[in-house]
Formats: sequence, structure tokens, C-alpha cells
Amino acid sequence: MLNFRSTKAMRNIQVCYSPALFQFYDSVDRIVVVTDVLRATSAICTAFQHGVKAIIPVATIEEARQYRQMGYMAAAERNGIVQDGFEFGNSPFSYMSDNVKGQTIALTTTNGTQAVDIAKNASKVIIGSFLNLTAVANWILQQNENVTVLCSGWKNRYNMEDTLFAGALVEALKGEIESTDYDDAALAAQRMYNEAKDDLYGFLENSSHRHRMNRLDLEKDVRYCLQLDVTDVVPILQGKHIVKAY
Repeated sequence: MLNFRSTKAMRNIQVCYSPALFQFYDSVDRIVVVTDVLRATSAICTAFQHGVKAIIPVATIEEARQYRQMGYMAAAERNGIVQDGFEFGNSPFSYMSDNVKGQTIALTTTNGTQAVDIAKNASKVIIGSFLNLTAVANWILQQNENVTVLCSGWKNRYNMEDTLFAGALVEALKGEIESTDYDDAALAAQRMYNEAKDDLYGFLENSSHRHRMNRLDLEKDVRYCLQLDVTDVVPILQGKHIVKAY
């Protein structure tokens, strides 16, 4: 784990388990942490770790294609599969190449970029994954704002891996938040994470996305995305671009 820096600046934290539920959450004066552990937000963090200049999250394949026609690198994934005509999708390993260094990449994914689009009117939108967990917690504590963790889920349905990240973030911040400043979803996520934290991979053995990734021979991606604190990068949405907050 990276060093955790406390500033006692936290106010309260809530967890939204699906983009379909986000309409019921007040986000105007809150930081929204978007997470799509398998694999979009993990890929975004990896991209910045390896020198990407910016990522343009778009909702549709057609938008990504338009950026590609304008000369941008472009990535598109649906149902775990790279779409025809694109360099890559949302595998973190695709972003470990020197070819992405200094590039601005348009990205569309099944779930993660949709969640970013839904959250875009929040006070701030940052990208969270297990790979940058402590960096996200440290950054949040410097902001003195309320926080909502938005789980991207799977096609607007609940998934376990994003909930585990939400719980890990709540656990990391627990000493900075009054016990009355969690919502029930945050408490439930925290309890799930504490049950799973010694073996995240094993805990997800029977989860739907683990099975989906296994069918696509992507278990290597799963194991990578469940690592803690691989990077101290915190990506943040600024206008249409995701860039490094630090």
C-alpha cells in the first residue's frame, strides 16, 4: 500500500451500485468516483501510468470512430470484445505499450465510459480502481467535499467487483468519516470488502463477470485489475477529457 495521508477533510460518503440508480443521488456538490474494476477504470489508470496524455470518454462506438477519423487513437469495447476497426479495447495490457505515450485516446466501453458520461455534471469526477486505491483516498481527503462512489456495474445491473472497490475505499477512509456519515450502501460495501480482502480473486470466483472474462480467456486481466496500489495516478474529468489530477 502507498502511504496514506490524513487531513481530516472528509465529510460523508455514499455508494451508488448502478448507473441506473444515479438519478436518485445528488451529485452537483459532490465528488463522484467512477469505478469499473473489470476493466475500464483499471485500463484508464494503467494508461496514465504509462504516459497517456489524455483520454476522451465517449458513450458510443460511432463517436469513437469519428475521433479515429480525425486522427486520434481510439479504443472500443463491447461485451468484453475489441470492436472491429479499433486498435484496442479496455484491457490494461493494451495501454502498457510505448505507442500510447503522449497520445490522446478516445475510449468507449460497455459500462465505464457510460458511467463517466452520467456523472459528468458532478462537482468533480475522478477515476477509481484497486490499482490506485490509496491515491484516490489521499486525493479525496484534500478536497473537503462529500463523495459518491458510482459503480459502473454491468449494463445497469449490480456487480460484485465494483462494490468491492467501493467498500475498499470506504474502509480506507473510515478513520476520517463520522460513523453517521455513511449510507447503508457504503456500509454494506465495506462489510463485503472486509470479508473478501484477503482473497479478492477467490471471492469473485462465482461472480458473473469472472465467468464472462473466463469465457473470453481474460483471466490475466482479472488478476491484474485486482491488485492494490500499482500506481499513484488519479485521473480526473476536465471538460471532455480525462487527465491526470496528479
